[in-house]
Amino acid sequence: MLGKGLDAQTAFEILSIDIADITIGENIGARLRADQAESDMRVARAKAEERRAMAVAEEQENQAKVRLAEAEVPHAIAEAFKSGNLGIMDYQKIQNIKADTNMRDSISKDDKKDG
Repeated sequence: MLGKGLDAQTAFEILSIDIADITIGENIGARLRADQAESDMRVARAKAEERRAMAVAEEQENQAKVRLAEAEVPHAIAEAFKSGNLGIMDYQKIQNIKADTNMRDSISKDDKKDG
């Protein structure tokens, strides 16, 4: 107290200060900041979950579109046979390319498992 100069410019002199009881209250500002940070974190987590769910839904939608397109391929091949735009040798080349692609895919998957 004396170091802070609380007795300066007064008609009194501080001889002693008796402190019988000190009660420290809760720091409301710190509590409010902590609550706000927790609330912000919950909002961020909810938004992240929403983005994740949207990404999963979009991926499933894209997979469905691919499957629908793949289902049209046999119909298109049959139509090409009927119209004469596709011959047996052309079809055989397509089947060989598919088999070669499947083989390469299986080899690459085995390499990924080993690595």
